[in-house]
Amino acid sequence: MTEYRCKNVVCLQSQLVVISVVEKATPPPLLSAIGVCVMVGMALIWRNINSKIKGENRTFSSLLFQYLAVKAVCWLGKRQRQKLEADTLTVKEVQEQTLLKRLHKNANTCYGKQYDFSSIHDSDVFRARHPITSYNHYQELIRRVAAGEEKVIIAKKPLILAMTSGTSGSSAMLLSTKDTNTEFFLQGVAVCLDAMQRAFPATNNLQRTTKFFYTPTFRQSENGIPIGPNSFTPASYHHMLNLYTTPAPAFNDRWQELVRDIEEGKVSSDLALEPKVRTSLEALVKPDPKRAAQLRAHFQEGFRGIARRLWPHLNLVLAVDSGSNQIYGEMLRENYCQGVPFYSPFYAATEESSLEDESPQTLLMEEVTEGHNYELVITNASGLYRYRIGDIVKVVGFHNRCPIVEFLYRRGQMLNVRGEKVSETLFLGALKKAVAQWPGAQLVDYSCAESGIMGDSIGGSDPHYQVFIELKGVRKLSEEQRYKLDICLQQDSAVYKSFRVKGSIGSVRVQLVAEGAFRELSKKMMDFSNTSPNTFKMQRVLRKKEYADFLLGKTVS
Repeated sequence: MTEYRCKNVVCLQSQLVVISVVEKATPPPLLSAIGVCVMVGMALIWRNINSKIKGENRTFSSLLFQYLAVKAVCWLGKRQRQKLEADTLTVKEVQEQTLLKRLHKNANTCYGKQYDFSSIHDSDVFRARHPITSYNHYQELIRRVAAGEEKVIIAKKPLILAMTSGTSGSSAMLLSTKDTNTEFFLQGVAVCLDAMQRAFPATNNLQRTTKFFYTPTFRQSENGIPIGPNSFTPASYHHMLNLYTTPAPAFNDRWQELVRDIEEGKVSSDLALEPKVRTSLEALVKPDPKRAAQLRAHFQEGFRGIARRLWPHLNLVLAVDSGSNQIYGEMLRENYCQGVPFYSPFYAATEESSLEDESPQTLLMEEVTEGHNYELVITNASGLYRYRIGDIVKVVGFHNRCPIVEFLYRRGQMLNVRGEKVSETLFLGALKKAVAQWPGAQLVDYSCAESGIMGDSIGGSDPHYQVFIELKGVRKLSEEQRYKLDICLQQDSAVYKSFRVKGSIGSVRVQLVAEGAFRELSKKMMDFSNTSPNTFKMQRVLRKKEYADFLLGKTVS
């Protein structure tokens, strides 16, 4: 169930589709007729496959497997989309059914008995009985699950103990269950594919997809439960590999080496690979001097628009390009992937934040108002009940009775030295305006820190924002250029301007850091939190002094 915390924030009922095949003995006279039907069916499939191929030499079995896999997922997607559409007409009823199903499923757990889930029969009783929670509420309970205790929060043993990215604080350990994965596939992946093919018809062909995947690092809890990022591993997709160009063992900005490997049909010895992985990869690679020459010519021509030049039939980039990833999406659009549409289909969050108000008023999904901002509070299939994830969203409209929301910012990523509360979105807008006034500058990455966490690193002054930026095309910033950011911020935030005019907030301090500083910082952050590159998001407001000090040490201007 989704609630919204009043501030002036969709998990609908899942349906598992099961296909049953009943085999019967076939009378001999029908065998030849069935054989003819199978041959005709295969011919029709092959004709359909041929009409969808985009000039790639592949085996028939590979094409057939992909064709059948896509057809199956499309069928599921269509059914789930229809179910979702129907659910948007009866949001209140669907939310209530989903809530009660989850409560009753976990009624016999320690947690369920504590809050007497078995006696809850509607959402009003649930909201009255159960408090709004943050991660601290679950920390000890999850520790007991990790130690091997059963039926603590959820009825069944979790598949993994999922580590969050720690964008707005320390990384947290949450439970990932079979129900979570089922809902993600049916309500997420399948519906996404259906929506994608409706919006981008050119994707409905048998081209394969390049999938960028960073192998996550897993460790074991004391009871043997895997601990790691809540992301799918290549093994999870072994039955779908024909959809991807990336081979199973592979799941670098050093393009010269990549081209040489393609030319010679081998894997660079400079890459640190396990012997088995290297052997598996090299068995799949064949020398292709012609393609290598094409690639070398394209790379030497430059990287603006490189994606379309390398792959003329590239139809779509599927990526997360909102929130803290917004600047990376813009960089891809403006440079490497010029002319290619982007599609960001999922709204997913696995974060936590501290409570400001122990018992805020909440609204259910059907009670929110268009144009208002809310904080999202969820009850999910992984044992989180009335859980504040710290996301602030705006209701921008309704689809039938279901609110359409726009993500605004994370509460934990807000700058606030005097109660001014400058959001990530507002700050980024001001920063982009300022960068546009610095000739030749292109924003690569940035983070901020409130002066309070810096201590003696920066000396005494009025409370202010310390801003670390990495740029292309600029090696030094003048004081006048730095001050433009403060001016832009005042223009965009009346509250910030009022504090600046009164002198209670000092001017923004801008530090230009060396190339690669944020790449090094991201490695430090991932090492600290055991987060995978698949789920990592750069913190736009640094809450740890050591991270701010690291960037301060990388300052070049």
